[in-house]
Amino acid sequence: MPPLAIRAYTATTALGAGRDALHDALAARRGGLRRNDFGPPGEDGRPLPCWIGRVDGLEDAPLPAPYAEWDCRNNRLAWRALQQDGLLPALAALRTRYGADRIAVVLGTSTASIGESEDAYARLQDDPAGGKRFPPELARPVVHTPHSLADFVRHATGLRGPCATVATACSSSAKVFAQAARLIRAGLADAALVGGVDTLCGSVLYGFNSLALVSRQPCRPFDAARDGLSLGEAGGFALLDRDTAGAALLLCGYGESSDAHHMSSPHPEGLGAQLAMRAALARAGVAPAEVGYLNLHGTATPANDAVEARAVAALFPDTLHAGSTKGWTGHTLGAAGIVESAIALLALETGLLPGTLNSTVPDPACGPQVRFDNAQRAIGYAMNNSFGFGGNNCSLLFGRAAA
Repeated sequence: MPPLAIRAYTATTALGAGRDALHDALAARRGGLRRNDFGPPGEDGRPLPCWIGRVDGLEDAPLPAPYAEWDCRNNRLAWRALQQDGLLPALAALRTRYGADRIAVVLGTSTASIGESEDAYARLQDDPAGGKRFPPELARPVVHTPHSLADFVRHATGLRGPCATVATACSSSAKVFAQAARLIRAGLADAALVGGVDTLCGSVLYGFNSLALVSRQPCRPFDAARDGLSLGEAGGFALLDRDTAGAALLLCGYGESSDAHHMSSPHPEGLGAQLAMRAALARAGVAPAEVGYLNLHGTATPANDAVEARAVAALFPDTLHAGSTKGWTGHTLGAAGIVESAIALLALETGLLPGTLNSTVPDPACGPQVRFDNAQRAIGYAMNNSFGFGGNNCSLLFGRAAA
């Protein structure tokens, strides 16, 4: 495929707001996980005993008055992320060049603003006409829909091109790059604002816990003693442009696949993961040995890590530096794709290749590609893997223009 320029990108996580906070924490191997202090209490009256990657200050940061209709935790995080790293000035430049009608909005989310729906049902009031109703401050249909995020961002930015929500669990904000690339290739847009946001809520914490996937301690991806994930929240965005003139960073390829193997477990041989990675490389015309860094999906669940490592070892040489960054941020679900794409882009810009935080004893089943320590060296290509429930897989390949 013809590459697309990346004109700006940003991510806000438990490590802080923007790329500098992300880079500095990765370089210092300083994680953002904390003991859970969020969500409805369990049967014992206390929060679920686990570790989370929480973004501070959202409770005290309502949206500006013109956007009060969309006010919720998820959209507050989206608003904060939009303000970082020169994203809005870069977007203004694209609007001047192409017009608001020619810039698409393609955003991924897994739970959108479901936290507000949880709150509304918990606070149901008697309706004078009979039955129950939401409290007036939460009787806003726009925040009780999966499209809440994209609808808010479209209004907040004034963009009028195609607007779509991708909700494919943990691959959501990786697949937005592929969706936007198709829109641009089809001539329906000249540029795209892509990204994703997911925030913590009770459904996420207790839903994953019901599957016995949540660890009681900070997650340890690819460690021999790993026992589950740590959940987090995050938001991020990137600007894609069909014109690559003067661009330093590029989206070179993408690959998508669906295992259709099981609702919550991956294909045991990593078939779908391999297909996604191979497709991304093929679209870019890049050999596996040319990839310098791979951000692994690496959730720290026993089955997922082993399967992904097997797929990586079947495709890449031993020299690849691959690591999972979820020990820093937690698993940010529908935002994982954009956050870890930002980390891959940082690797291209700065040469910082993150390893895997919190892990000490490598699983013998994992290949030599999986690294625990950071490295520092210049690379030409970086890949990001994002795999969701149902075997919904997406791999993205980014490159430096000089490569």
